[in-house]
Amino acid sequence: MQPQLAAECRSRGSPELSGSIDWYAARAAGVVAYVLLTSGVVLGTALSGRARLRRWPAFAITDVHRFVAVLSGVFIAVHVLAISLDTYTPFSLVQIVVPGASSYRPLWVALGIVSAELLAAIAVTNVLRTRLPYRLWRRVHYLTFAVWAGATVHGLGAGTDAGAGWLRVLYSVSIAAVVATVAWRVAPRAGSTVRGVTAAALFGLVVVLGLGLLPHGLGATRTAKAATSPPSAFADSFSGSVQQRQGSEAALVSVVGRGSGSRPVLVRIDLVTDDGETITDTSLQVRDLTTGTVCSGTVSSAGADGFSGTCTFPGGTSRSVSGTWQISGRSVQGSLRLRA
Repeated sequence: MQPQLAAECRSRGSPELSGSIDWYAARAAGVVAYVLLTSGVVLGTALSGRARLRRWPAFAITDVHRFVAVLSGVFIAVHVLAISLDTYTPFSLVQIVVPGASSYRPLWVALGIVSAELLAAIAVTNVLRTRLPYRLWRRVHYLTFAVWAGATVHGLGAGTDAGAGWLRVLYSVSIAAVVATVAWRVAPRAGSTVRGVTAAALFGLVVVLGLGLLPHGLGATRTAKAATSPPSAFADSFSGSVQQRQGSEAALVSVVGRGSGSRPVLVRIDLVTDDGETITDTSLQVRDLTTGTVCSGTVSSAGADGFSGTCTFPGGTSRSVSGTWQISGRSVQGSLRLRA
C-alpha cells in the first residue's frame, strides 16, 4: 500500500467493522419473524372461528396469540436493524424506510418495507383498541393477511436463501397452514370443511413451489443459469466507504462499494498491513446482486489511485477485476471493471 493511502486511512480513526455476522443475523431474524407471523395469523384465524382445545382455555390461546404477535414484531425489528448495520450490503435510512428507494431487488424489498410499516400501523390500532370502534379495529386487523402475503412474497423474492430446499419446505408448510386455516374458518359445513382444507393445502403447495422457482422475479431456467454462469465483462462506476480496524500488530483496511448498472454488483476489498505501508494479506469479493453469486479472490496490487486482482466464481471461472478510486474522508468513488 502506498504511504498516501495508508496515511489517509490512519487519519480516519478505527471505526468498528461489522462482519458477516450482520448478514447472517438479518437472514436468521427474517426467517424467525416469518415463522412467528405465520403462527400469529393461524392462531388469530382459529380464534375468530372460535376454535377450542381440550387442555387450553380460550384466554390462554388469546394470550399466546398476543405474545406471538409481539415477538414477531421484535424479530422484524432485529431483521431491519441487522440490515442497516451490514456493511457488505449497505442500506441507508431512506432505503430502509421508503419503498422502492433501494436498488437491491427493489420490488421485493419494497414489499417487505410496506408489510413492516403496515404491521406497525396494525400494532398501533391494537394499543388503541379500547378507544376505537370494534368494527373499525376488526377491519384494520384483517390487513394482517396482507402483511403476511407481502412478507411471503418478500422472502421469496429478496431472500438469498429462497431457493434452498429447507426454506421451500418452510414456505410450503406456512402457506398451506394459513390457507387451510382460512378455508376451515369460512367453510359453512363439515363436509365442505374437509374438502376445503385439503384443496387449500394442495393449492398452497402448488403456489409456493411455483414461486420458489421464481425467487427473484425471473424464470426458473433463467435464474438457474444466472446463478451458475459468471456475468459478462462490464465497466461501471461505484461508490462506497473506507473503514479501518487497528489491531496490536496489524491494521485491516476495507473498501466497500456498490456499482450501479444493468447488473448491479457489490465489491469489497480487505487489505491487511503490519506497518501501514506493506500489504501482508488481501481479500477481494464481488457479489452479483441479481443472483447473490459471490466471486472471491485476492488483490494483486493496490495504491492511492486504484487496485487490481482476480476472483473465482463457484463454477470455477476466474475473472480479472480492477478499478480506480478517489478517497475523500470516509467515502470512496471510482470505477470498477471486470474482464472476461
